[in-house]
Amino acid sequence: MKNSRRPVLRGGTVCALAAALAACGGGSATIGGTVGGLRSGASVTLQVNNTDNVTISSDQGFVFPTTLADGASYNVSVLTQPVGENCVVANGAGTVDPMADNVTIVVVTCSLTSSVGGTVTGLAAGNSVSLVLSNGALLPIASNGAFAFPGILPAGSSYSVGVGTQPVQQTCAIANGSGVVSADALATVSVSCN
Repeated sequence: MKNSRRPVLRGGTVCALAAALAACGGGSATIGGTVGGLRSGASVTLQVNNTDNVTISSDQGFVFPTTLADGASYNVSVLTQPVGENCVVANGAGTVDPMADNVTIVVVTCSLTSSVGGTVTGLAAGNSVSLVLSNGALLPIASNGAFAFPGILPAGSSYSVGVGTQPVQQTCAIANGSGVVSADALATVSVSCN
């Protein structure tokens, strides 16, 4: 005679089975990766899906603070480039897998786009100063902060920075305004206005 008894699932077994099935998706993942080539003193601001900004100030790993659900799309981009550098994102777009594994494959690589740059301080609001590089490049500056002349000069060549046009009712002085270009480095000039 056949056994007509059906298996009985007890309450604890049902809960364990439900928990095991819940672990098969429905989770969330972090999005992150590494930054390389960022020069000392520079920073780059990254974002995922046009929000969730992270500012990185050295070559290092990064993770965005907000997690994304499995199946969600992500797109990592550069919001703010470092002065005198350009950073590009590789492996920055995709979809979180069904297991919601953390994404760690984003690679941000930065490279110099300038040989001579620096910082302006003391410039009054609404004023501007024009700087001139020895190769004739003119750079108008309308605010305090970092600046960079566009372009890479040959390593070993001399550079000199001067003031082309002083701001109205102010005088700007330059420190460390001349030197020799080093390969893969940004020469740092200080411009103080008063």
